[in-house]
Amino acid sequence: MGPRMTVAFLYPGQGAQRPGMLRDLPAHPAVAATLAEAEQVLPGSSRQDDARALTSTVTAQVALCIAGVAATRALAGEGAVPDAVAGHSAGAFPAAVAAGALTFAEALAAVRRRGELMRDAYPSGYGMAAVLGLGVGQVRRVVASITTPDDPAYLAIVNTDHQVVVAGGVRALERLSAAADRAGARRVQRLNVGVPSHCPLLDGVAEAMAGHLGAVPRRRLTIPYLSGSTGRVLHDADAVLGDLARGVAVTVRWRDAVAVLGELGTTLFIQTPPGDVLARIARTSNPRARVVALAGTGIADAAELTRRVRAQRP
Repeated sequence: MGPRMTVAFLYPGQGAQRPGMLRDLPAHPAVAATLAEAEQVLPGSSRQDDARALTSTVTAQVALCIAGVAATRALAGEGAVPDAVAGHSAGAFPAAVAAGALTFAEALAAVRRRGELMRDAYPSGYGMAAVLGLGVGQVRRVVASITTPDDPAYLAIVNTDHQVVVAGGVRALERLSAAADRAGARRVQRLNVGVPSHCPLLDGVAEAMAGHLGAVPRRRLTIPYLSGSTGRVLHDADAVLGDLARGVAVTVRWRDAVAVLGELGTTLFIQTPPGDVLARIARTSNPRARVVALAGTGIADAAELTRRVRAQRP
């Protein structure tokens, strides 16, 4: 068995974006340097975080990549580095930067391309909805009951045992809401995502991303990368890049990924900005672990907590 993965960094995906998410990043030299680098690679990207801009799947994914990398570099500047990283959906790209599989510039280019492909494939009429309060098996049955050959729906993300996300056309999601309500769901909530991610509707996007990432040099990873799609720890850059390409069209098994981290000895989870949704999931799945959302905790405090947790491990 390898070394304990005591500290894990978690990177949120699309749906977590919010207005001001880049302007509200912690005041730190590493954050300022990251924003400046993003501006050089994609001019204007470091300032596109208002509500209107973030309605674009391209802009939202780029902003999430910038935020994740900026936070990671700020923590590293204070001496806090993770033992493992995991990213939810588009959050896999800043996780791959932290792991050493991508440079920041490569990640920005890849995320922009991913967003453009998703947008162009489904410019309107599609989306995602979270079903709260039903088990995974129940949601599968509901999805099967409302799917038609011309208007399918798919189980796309399993966040927890009772928080499952479905992707499909808007009419299918309307049928989902009614059927889930009849099945006893606590709530069905449309997400701020305008494309049907993490299902076979995006197989073409996954294929195009495999071609794009095929040109990226393969490097030795510096930190293990845990796939949010498979729940497996990846130690090889080729496997990580393959995971990044396929991830857009396969189910996100975040519940399994967080559980695996707990089994591998993670006692501190730190979620990078924006928000705290992954922190809340980690807290539910691993109640004995320390869980921090950087959006509500200072860089210095999170770094100090990381050092304390590391000092306590066997």
